[in-house]
Amino acid sequence: MTAERLFDLKSISKSFSKGKESIAIFEGLNMVIDKGDFVAIMGPSGSGKTTLLNMLGGVDKPTKGEILYAGKGIEKYSEGQLANWRAAHIGFIFQFYNLMPMLTAAKNVELPLLLKKMSSSQRKKSVAAALELVGLADRAKHKPDELSGGQQQRVAIARAIVSDPDLLLCDEPTGDLDRATATEILETLQLLNKDFGKTIVMVTHDPAAAKYAKRCVHLDKGEFVEKELVA
Repeated sequence: MTAERLFDLKSISKSFSKGKESIAIFEGLNMVIDKGDFVAIMGPSGSGKTTLLNMLGGVDKPTKGEILYAGKGIEKYSEGQLANWRAAHIGFIFQFYNLMPMLTAAKNVELPLLLKKMSSSQRKKSVAAALELVGLADRAKHKPDELSGGQQQRVAIARAIVSDPDLLLCDEPTGDLDRATATEILETLQLLNKDFGKTIVMVTHDPAAAKYAKRCVHLDKGEFVEKELVA
């Protein structure tokens, strides 16, 4: 059975200007991400891992090349089109949670739904389901400073999945957590991938975290090297 292709990166180049000099992050990068994939991206600092993640999420655009999502070139979208596309298809999970400190867990999770045409009762049901999925149904009314780091990251995951996106983009999601808590978060991501079919791309420095993915690619000197994952 042929896998359904979600992303196709074709000859992607990215550079930025520093004074009169143009500095290339990567040139001619190619990558395919199938629906249901779980890809870990590793590589040294400055290799462009987060830049690549931002391009997959439509936050940044390539200097050259095509980024095809379901066959459509998102690099040609306007900022308004990209915002609508992100809201419909992408969920972001960051290292430092990015929660609003004055809002409860439930209100933080609800934020992406405010961009959609949904009734208050529909939003409430979706928020409850997302918090239940990450094991925080009993923490809905707690604010971030009343939660542990692991619980805050679970709220962030619930926020990322509440609008039922196709793709989760995770930038060092366990980088600020102890090993036991990191394992819980990675098991949650693995559950979302295996049982709910979410496609996940995760940037990580941690080889132990990368083993939770289906495949691992190393980005170094502007090129990908696929590595076997050892169980």
